[in-house]
Amino acid sequence: MAGGFEDKVLDIGKVSEKIMKRSVLNQLHVKRPEVLIHLGVGEDCSAIEAGEDEAFVFTVDPMIAPARDVGKLAFQIAANDVAASGAKMIGLLVNIVLPVGSRESDLRAIVKDIANLSEHYNVEILGGFGEVSDAVTMPLVSVTGVGKTNREELFATADLCPGDELVVTKWIGLEGSAILAAEREEELIKHLPAEIVKNAKNFSELMNVMPESEVAKEVGVSAMHDVTEGGIFGALWEMGAASGVGFEVDIRKIPIRQETVEICEVYDINPYMMMSSGSMLIGTQKGNLLVDMLESAGIHAAVIGYVIEGADRIVRNGDEKRYLEPPQVDELYKAIHRDTSE
Repeated sequence: MAGGFEDKVLDIGKVSEKIMKRSVLNQLHVKRPEVLIHLGVGEDCSAIEAGEDEAFVFTVDPMIAPARDVGKLAFQIAANDVAASGAKMIGLLVNIVLPVGSRESDLRAIVKDIANLSEHYNVEILGGFGEVSDAVTMPLVSVTGVGKTNREELFATADLCPGDELVVTKWIGLEGSAILAAEREEELIKHLPAEIVKNAKNFSELMNVMPESEVAKEVGVSAMHDVTEGGIFGALWEMGAASGVGFEVDIRKIPIRQETVEICEVYDINPYMMMSSGSMLIGTQKGNLLVDMLESAGIHAAVIGYVIEGADRIVRNGDEKRYLEPPQVDELYKAIHRDTSE
């Protein structure tokens, strides 16, 4: 026992809600009046007042991936967190840690990807930058996104209300599918048509949720949450836990691409519990209108359920009913360590 609790080895990936509360949140006691959104379960951003009518939004995310992908992924994840808060990203701080043996060309490639996206979205790179360490075996890019918004357009994960409809944009599992298709291409082609793997690799072009954030703000929303580690089930749980509400969703209405289904079958993993950057979970009183507006903007979306009072978090599949549990280790990590040769 350590500190009055059983000192277990931590699982790979995001720490669990229980550990987050026990070993992180319970030790943090300072609450500043300028802070509009505080650190909490499911909250990807914090916000600080900036004058009477505006707020600055901050988020931080680490990304570990091969050099050819890590810069793009790191930028998009930070931008998505900021967009889910209702803000527009204006700046980015970047810290790059490269493994021993890396070359200058590796650093240049990562920075080029980040710089290209920053120019496209008019985001200034504010600081950083790089170092080499024997503590990592793949590039680690940690990014701090800075956004700005009007106070009335600031949303927290904890703002869901009973009666809200739940909308999911694009398709779940895009991020995990893209990563597996890129990292395990040769292996997957042994099990699947090459066209399916190729399509899944291109899912990396669908990671940005900033457009759906802008449409959602026009329609009116209670809360938004980008669907990342833990997949759609994890995002649903985090929004429900943060807001102190329950929900009922129909798994058959959750949009998913056939490429994701096929890849997850190869690795015997659950696509609803796999990294899903590129998909946004939105609570709104106008679910059907929001879906129509998103579709008009070329963004696929669907109403998957609604928010209820209490703590019941229900997933239905026809007549079958199950209660959602707190998110566990993301299914992507299971796939990466799974042998499909047998």
